[in-house]
Amino acid sequence: MSEIIIRPAVAGDVAAIVALLADDELGRLRESPEDLGPYEAAFAEIDGDPQHVLVVAEAAGAVIGTAQLTYLPGLSHKGATRAQIEAVRIGSAARGTGLGSTLIQWCVDRARERGCALVQLTSDATRADAHRFYERLGFRPTHVGFKLALDPPR
Repeated sequence: MSEIIIRPAVAGDVAAIVALLADDELGRLRESPEDLGPYEAAFAEIDGDPQHVLVVAEAAGAVIGTAQLTYLPGLSHKGATRAQIEAVRIGSAARGTGLGSTLIQWCVDRARERGCALVQLTSDATRADAHRFYERLGFRPTHVGFKLALDPPR
């Protein structure tokens, strides 16, 4: 694999990022790459907020991975800031190359530089391979997550 560059995403990356999000068994069910409008609006919001960092991993000019890092200030843990890693995706051709580990380590390093007390992430309960991957990187399954789907505004 050619040299990997991890850089902030730009608006021109949105289609490639959405393709990564849709490129697995769960993503195929919930993503709509044919309509980029909602993704472009979300990108603009993320890009305009310094508490969010959306990055892509690029090799030979192609986007082959992505992750979002969000900083969450809080009162617990003596006012600690947490870093939340979201939407980690590696293109199918780059899986198994170590890129996922590189991307997660990049996020952890940014969180440490920002003074975060911990880094957290969630992973769909059905993604057993991803859970083993995160545990190999030192993450521990210490909490149970809950979600509540909301109807779109009318």
